[in-house]
Amino acid sequence: METKPATPEFDTQLLAMEEQKDVVFQRKCQLIVLDGSSKGKKVDLNRALIRIGKKEDNDLVVDEKTISRNHLEIIQTEDSYLLKDLNSTNGTYINDIRVKEAYLSPGDIIRIGTINIEFIAFDEKVQIEPSTKQEFGLLIGRSRKMRQIFSILEKISPTNATVIIEGETGTGKEVVARAIHQNSSRKTKPLIVFDCSAVAQNLIESELFGHVKGSFTGAVATRKGAFEEANGGTIFLDEIGELTLDLQPKLLRALEQREIKKIGSNESTSIDVRVICATNRNLKKEVSENRFREDLYYRLSVVKIHIPPLRERPDDISLLIEKFLASSKFNLNPDGSLKVTRVEDDALKMLTRYQWPGNVRELANILERIAPLVDGNAITGQHVSYTFQEMERDDEEATERMSVDMGLPFKEAKQKIVEQFEKDYLSSLLRRNHYNISKTAREAGVDRKHIRNLLKKYGILDEDGSEN
Repeated sequence: METKPATPEFDTQLLAMEEQKDVVFQRKCQLIVLDGSSKGKKVDLNRALIRIGKKEDNDLVVDEKTISRNHLEIIQTEDSYLLKDLNSTNGTYINDIRVKEAYLSPGDIIRIGTINIEFIAFDEKVQIEPSTKQEFGLLIGRSRKMRQIFSILEKISPTNATVIIEGETGTGKEVVARAIHQNSSRKTKPLIVFDCSAVAQNLIESELFGHVKGSFTGAVATRKGAFEEANGGTIFLDEIGELTLDLQPKLLRALEQREIKKIGSNESTSIDVRVICATNRNLKKEVSENRFREDLYYRLSVVKIHIPPLRERPDDISLLIEKFLASSKFNLNPDGSLKVTRVEDDALKMLTRYQWPGNVRELANILERIAPLVDGNAITGQHVSYTFQEMERDDEEATERMSVDMGLPFKEAKQKIVEQFEKDYLSSLLRRNHYNISKTAREAGVDRKHIRNLLKKYGILDEDGSEN
């Protein structure tokens, strides 16, 4: 019998969509010579020190008469590059301004003699071999995407690299930041969490950098800011994309100079702080649309990690359920034993097919609603189906009449109704906005910080206010 040759589709192994997507980006910087006999020559800034000049032992050799033998050097710092002129004959210019030393920003044109050199920065996808572990700190996951993230976290946590964490609300960005800090050399020092969207815009500068007594109305005492509180440790700037354009240069100066100045003070204070940021926005898009400064984005994005939404990693759902059931106080019997210990296959299939607009946080909330319904020790498909129906019913009901307890005094009865209204209203509004607290606050017309306090009061947020 004649054997047919194998067709290409049988010769080629197809990668699953999950395996084709990279989740980690690392900032890459280059110098490109724009003119002269060395036009087009490039050098990657991937070492602690790069020297430029016409002497042959320089990292970038530019053989022109107007250039000194050792003209300048570029030093890699924690999150940027510092250019230093080496007492060259004709000097070093950045964007036509003569400098002795200066930090570089993307698009800067360095002129030495008659030669122009451009400094460029871009995000480079990093091929990461997935970790063999299924957890890192409080993060857990068996999916390839999460194990890729664990692998890069294992590498970058011990360093001082600045990190941007991107992802939808509820994916666990703060949990990632805490895991980085706890696995760093700074773990015995403070981790200060600063939510850029939870503070009134006119107070952010004071909250970040501090103020001296009498510097503005209400400044009754000198106060440290978040950066000074985090000195020696880590500052986590949550929702960095919410920072207004007029405040971004002040943050940039603090990162460049590694010092801060309190409002009303003429003295600067040196700081030693690792910076980790998080956002549910696409900051690169924000830069292209002029809502976020490119130089600040460049300074922050030494490493950029995208946390995938839960719907893109269904393999992790069963692990997450096990974690929540084992660690959550809502799942305890009076004697301290676990009430629910397993999930039936039909229930797991329903939970896996759900799209999880609120991501990991929504999963935790749904389990908390299901647990009281369970008589035995297992969650069934009926429990899940009933809970989903109840959620839909809550969203459809705009309002309902509340019963009044006539056995209570007027003030107590009124307070009870108000509290029930607040809890029901916020729960429904939070679900409608896919657990995005900023959107919930905007729709409610209430300050975000007040919303967070109410959510903690009614147990809708964790006691520490974290969004898992």
